[in-house]
Amino acid sequence: MVAEASLTPRHRPTVSFELMPPRRPEAAPKFWETARRLVAADPDFVSVTYGAGGGDRATARQVVATLLEGTPVLPIAHLTCVGASREDVSDVVDEFLEAGVRSFLALRGDPPRDQPDWRPPADGVHSSIELVALLREVEARRCAADPAAAVRGAARPLTVAVATFPDGNRQAGTTRAQEVQRLLEKQQAGASFAITQLFYAADSYTDFVAEARAAGVTIPILAGLMPTTEPRRLRRVEELTGVPAPRHLLAALDALPDPEAQHAYGTAYSVELAQRVLDAGAPGLHVYTFNKYRPALDLLEGVHLGGRTPHGVPDLARRPLVPGIPTEAPAV
Repeated sequence: MVAEASLTPRHRPTVSFELMPPRRPEAAPKFWETARRLVAADPDFVSVTYGAGGGDRATARQVVATLLEGTPVLPIAHLTCVGASREDVSDVVDEFLEAGVRSFLALRGDPPRDQPDWRPPADGVHSSIELVALLREVEARRCAADPAAAVRGAARPLTVAVATFPDGNRQAGTTRAQEVQRLLEKQQAGASFAITQLFYAADSYTDFVAEARAAGVTIPILAGLMPTTEPRRLRRVEELTGVPAPRHLLAALDALPDPEAQHAYGTAYSVELAQRVLDAGAPGLHVYTFNKYRPALDLLEGVHLGGRTPHGVPDLARRPLVPGIPTEAPAV
């Protein structure tokens, strides 16, 4: 284990979280309390999901704007392109840039599950590789049209993160070798760094990084981890992503008597996995929180990356969820 005292700010691994804006106004107080707790941990950034269908675009933009205006934390806006025209995606990028967003996570997104014969539109952005290139094009166009935007862009360069799949993308039918090649192409298109899909074995990450480096990938590759504290969540994520949870882990969690025992066991499992990838040289951990702060923060504490002194953090729970729909929560 790495002693906490040895982790100077210069060499400390990065810490980041994923947040999912709630789809219902009544869920807003709980969401903003989670956001407040995570922001208080002083992460390097927080990514904010944005659905492929576009129905939660306004909510995601509201969350990103709140984080930009009210906290010292860098928000990264998810951006998907599946099913959207090039013009529509460009408009969304312009909206985020106009709001002050300087960091994106470029994702293709999932095709409609209820349309087996679905095909992307001819005028659409067909892959995350094309999306990375489009982000760079929109930024270049804005800078060319406005000298002030060019200065701001030079002072705060656009950052584009991408996803990568260390064991291959089961939903897309790709192998690890193919994902290495795709990551190289994303880098060539202008990606700044990558975040992995969740995994349950350290060698999934370390072997993938080794193969990526041998292929010419030089951008940082963050380890994406999910706290393994809830067997129901693990099974649901397996359905959504195709990444199977270890059967021995599910059996062990199912055999425990209550949620607290599951939390303790699952946290210990996650901590061991996180420590192994950090010891192997992972530059940081990106935690898929599913809007639950306790498992994420306990995971970080377990690898001595929690407990940082927070900056002054406002009461985010008082922020609105959707423009025009106020949702208040008591101050904490």
